[in-house]
Amino acid sequence: QVQLVESGGGLVQPGGSLRLSCAASGSTLDYYAIGWFRQAPGKEREAVGCISSSDGSAFYQHSVKGRFTVSRDLTEKTVYLQMNMLKPEDTAVYYCATELGPVCRAYRGDYHPPHYTMNHWGKGTPVTVSS
Repeated sequence: QVQLVESGGGLVQPGGSLRLSCAASGSTLDYYAIGWFRQAPGKEREAVGCISSSDGSAFYQHSVKGRFTVSRDLTEKTVYLQMNMLKPEDTAVYYCATELGPVCRAYRGDYHPPHYTMNHWGKGTPVTVSS
């Protein structure tokens, strides 16, 4: 059974950094790419980034490119989302989810699949960017 558990959220000032973790159960990372999503109050859940299972390639939604980095530690069975230069508009609940398979559904380098097409979800961790 696939289980994902996010952690690391909190309150950070604009311009600050935060690292989120997504701990995966069993062999999840061997078979599924992992996507990061976020949902701000009153807005639709949107993709942020993804890391493939096959070769660890990472892809991002265009608004976070250059600021966010997705990485993984297979020994720890954990995927990370490093967020730098945070802005108030990054405030949201952040979720990790499994892709449909081992690859990220990125198009021309941008990652933005519909959230309702993702497979398994964690419960999320809140991030607030405010002074």
